[in-house]
This record gives sequence, C-alpha cells and structure tokens, in this order.
Amino acid sequence: MINIKAMKQPPKRSMAFDEARLRQQAIGAKLRQMFDEVVNEPVPDEFLDILRRADDKTPENG
Repeated sequence: MINIKAMKQPPKRSMAFDEARLRQQAIGAKLRQMFDEVVNEPVPDEFLDILRRADDKTPENG
C-alpha cells in the first residue's frame, strides 16, 4: 500500500505569505516610480554653478 502522506508535495503557501509578497511588489513598484521621477528631474542651476566653480578650481590632469 502506498502511503500518500509520505509522498513529497509542494509546501502550501499561506495567505499571509501571498499578501506579504503582494505588498513587497507594490512597494518595489512605487520605489522604482519614485526613483525614475527623481532621475528625470532637472539639476538645479545653483548646483550646476557649484560644480562649475569646483571644476574651475581643480587643476587639469593631462
């Protein structure tokens, strides 16, 4: 006789696990969206001025 319980079956995932996975995916999607928005923002003129002044003070290597 075959013992059905002894046969390996894939573990059942709980509802809490599935809900946690969905929450993580939603958080990941929102973080990617926020990152993309920040990357696509223009660089403020004041910051560009600071960078230009720093470049002017740095001796060129070459």
